[in-house]
Amino acid sequence: MGRMIYEGSVRLDTDDRTLSHLVVVISSKLRRGESFHFSWRNDASVGDGRTTIWVHPQASLVFEFDGSRRPSYNRSWLEALSVAANSPEGLRIVPEPADSDSGVNVP
Repeated sequence: MGRMIYEGSVRLDTDDRTLSHLVVVISSKLRRGESFHFSWRNDASVGDGRTTIWVHPQASLVFEFDGSRRPSYNRSWLEALSVAANSPEGLRIVPEPADSDSGVNVP
């Protein structure tokens, strides 16, 4: 399980593969100076609610991975996450689709 820590206190725990894809999408938007909402459902152990954060270029973000290997990236999933991030509702974790171009390398 990897984790994203926002502003030192808000935490999202998710698997390393999902987190790797989120890092690509979030980093791309922040490099362009774009701000956006990011929402996720909380785990039942913390109340099963929902968290939304405002991600902006000055935000403090930490991404921690349990594993050391980089995954192959699913281009279709990166595109689906990017579409969500550019929508009025903001970024949310969407299910990973089948990839027509598997093994994409992302720097």
